[in-house]
Amino acid sequence: MTLVPTIDDVACAAHGDCVDVAPNVFALEGDVAEVIGTDQDDVILAAAEACPSVAIIVVDSATGDQVFP
Repeated sequence: MTLVPTIDDVACAAHGDCVDVAPNVFALEGDVAEVIGTDQDDVILAAAEACPSVAIIVVDSATGDQVFP
């Protein structure tokens, strides 16, 4: 499975937990995180689960199914 994260700009409160967990995937630009790269699926999922705003949507690229939240 290959997971693809996106950020819900409205929900993101720029806590930065995603950057702490997955610095190769996320960066903070002002008040909203952004996806800057990729990493292993478990790292992407851990970052999404760490987001207190539940602003990271994770989709399985092969099926299009939403994996998180």
